[in-house]
Amino acid sequence: MEARRDSRSEMILLALPSTFTYSEARRSGLSEYRLYRLRDEGVIEVIGRGLFRRTDADAPVDIDLLTVARRAPMATLCLTSALARHGLTDEIPTTIDVALPRGAHRPTVPAPVTWHLFDPDTFGIGRTTVPLDEQTSIGLYDAQRSIIDAARLRHREGSELVYGALRRWLRRHGSSPSELLAMARQFPQAERTLREALEILL
Repeated sequence: MEARRDSRSEMILLALPSTFTYSEARRSGLSEYRLYRLRDEGVIEVIGRGLFRRTDADAPVDIDLLTVARRAPMATLCLTSALARHGLTDEIPTTIDVALPRGAHRPTVPAPVTWHLFDPDTFGIGRTTVPLDEQTSIGLYDAQRSIIDAARLRHREGSELVYGALRRWLRRHGSSPSELLAMARQFPQAERTLREALEILL
């Protein structure tokens, strides 16, 4: 009888995505007892509050980003974290810079996150996504938007961040200051700073 229950649990588990929530597991037919027994047996691991991942999942993932993306679907890597991903800074942030639309819920996550609340009207400008596993992606601002955000928040992030990122971006083949400034027009607090910086660097 126990083997039959184990077999059924394994079938349910295989039907779930590699990363799943407690609610998804329960809706699929796993009892709370069986769910936590699978955890104790090492078949699944807890990666966040009410969030689980199969230990036999094929591809390795960034668990911190995965928990953030599952808790906040609009989460978008920004500022130093985004610039580092684009190879535009050598700074290694001590926390993950994540943007959400102003007014959105900031969930509690085990990952070291600094939340940034951006204007909902411009939140989607320059936003792309990066796949984390077969069903989960996280937002990522493109290089131009990341430079613009560094410029408009230079009083908090430091001027060297924007100057260093801009300098590297300009050295890249195909980088177009006119495209950067066209996007910056939608962020008046950044446009003047970027124009002045470009005059110095070009």
